[in-house]
Amino acid sequence: MKTVETLNEGLKREYRVTITAKDIDKRVDDEVKSIAPTVRMPGFRPGKVPPNLIRKMHGPALSADALNKAIDAGVRDLMGKEKLRPALQPAVTLADDYEAGKDAEITVALEVLPDIETPSIEGLKLERLTVPADDKAVMAKIEEFAAQMKRFEEAPKTKKAATGDQVIIDFAGSVDGVAFDGGTGEDMAVEIGSGQLIPGFEDQLVGTKVGDEKVLKVTFPDEYPVETLKGKPAEFAITVKELKVPAASKIDDEFAKTLGLESLDKLKELMKDQVEQELNGLTRTYMKRKLLDQLAAAHDFDVPPTMVEAEFAQIWQQLEHEVSHEEDPEAAKAELENDRDDYHAIAVRRVRLGLLLSEIGQAHGVQVSNQEMQRLIAQAAQQYRPEDRTRFIEYVQQDALAAAQLRAPLYEDKVVDFLFEKAEISDREVTREEIEAAIEADDDGHVHGPGCGHDHDHDHKPAKKAAAKKPAAKKDAVKEEAKAEEAPAKKAPAKKAEAAPAKAAEEKPAAAKKAAAPKAEAEEKPAAAAKKAPAKKAAAKK
Repeated sequence: MKTVETLNEGLKREYRVTITAKDIDKRVDDEVKSIAPTVRMPGFRPGKVPPNLIRKMHGPALSADALNKAIDAGVRDLMGKEKLRPALQPAVTLADDYEAGKDAEITVALEVLPDIETPSIEGLKLERLTVPADDKAVMAKIEEFAAQMKRFEEAPKTKKAATGDQVIIDFAGSVDGVAFDGGTGEDMAVEIGSGQLIPGFEDQLVGTKVGDEKVLKVTFPDEYPVETLKGKPAEFAITVKELKVPAASKIDDEFAKTLGLESLDKLKELMKDQVEQELNGLTRTYMKRKLLDQLAAAHDFDVPPTMVEAEFAQIWQQLEHEVSHEEDPEAAKAELENDRDDYHAIAVRRVRLGLLLSEIGQAHGVQVSNQEMQRLIAQAAQQYRPEDRTRFIEYVQQDALAAAQLRAPLYEDKVVDFLFEKAEISDREVTREEIEAAIEADDDGHVHGPGCGHDHDHDHKPAKKAAAKKPAAKKDAVKEEAKAEEAPAKKAPAKKAEAAPAKAAEEKPAAAKKAAAPKAEAEEKPAAAAKKAPAKKAAAKK
């Protein structure tokens, strides 16, 4: 095999590799010997078919297989010989003029991981903000839970529906006088003012009473998930069958018993554990932010552009999804475009931090055990239907890149925990509002790190400050980020939404789909792409 380096620019590398016809032909011979015992041909006993006839019968397939194996081996040899650490899967192409029986010339293009000096972990100083899970916080959580389990009781017959009341209706929808699939239903419970249904539907129920019949005129949103109904005006003929008003929820032993618990004290114990988990999540989120800021401020090195673009694409896809649900999606998207460079800077930061954490973990022997990995795979498999879980497990076990992507978040957390152990930590007790404000203050700040224009006690050339603005679609970001660090809280089961009037924005992706990228402002999540999965070759051109 002959290798010639044709590009060496920054982190980009390109090689021209020549695989001899002799090597390919030898592999064809090996393939013939391998399949000979199983080949059957009239006039010959099993396993006795001459090699030349096997070549004649299966020549094209054998040659293609041998070529692919030769290319695969050639790329592996190249990686070992040149001591290359590919950032992502190399692009492998076969010369267009290749013909069977001749030498094969391939081009291998890739970006390599930068050589990073083992990061120093000495001198890390962190402040741990803690919030006590006192009785007030526990009771607030119970009241929040009670509100989610809102009960309704029968209203007086003469009462007219108002915002907050629950109306039980039958409905029949039509567009241009024609009924449509999913547009008819009976005994649907609608809480007026909940925003569960398409705009205007709930508002027109205000003032109705039991026995009323009415035609509601609405317009389906442009983003409604049913293509034939998008933006269409519609009418719903409704009949009010029952009217209910909110019942006061008294938080006592009886309330606890409705949840299957012995007493209010038991409910408080359960809720205290949940509050502690949430508060610990906030504490960890804040500490992790500050840790990553210190690492980013102290290290400056080039990162592979393909890794940055892949990370940016994930960030941007999530942001576009969020702004699509704004009141004015076009205006929100235009505003988002103004911040494209800021989010690209965040992608660079994430990739750099991912590489740093990977380097620290490897230097200090941080590992994900086989037992932990099996538990991760089993948990991930639960997203899928029972009949698909075995197939998913086999896929992850056979695909190194898929396994690396699954392992990455746990590996990152283990490295962060290792650094917490090494850091000098001081404690300060604060309120929940204070720690949430401290976390959100980072969102309103900038992308910290080399080149940000701030003094981080290291030598670099100041550059223009990049403001990392929050996306217009951001909702309760602090709470969402803390959830990633805590055990999920048990929630009351969601009501089944009716097909036709349901709000388009309530549409949720299937659980089996890959989770969306975190919001760009969630700086405590370095890019998972930094994990070094084995490279695979691209399919050779025919």
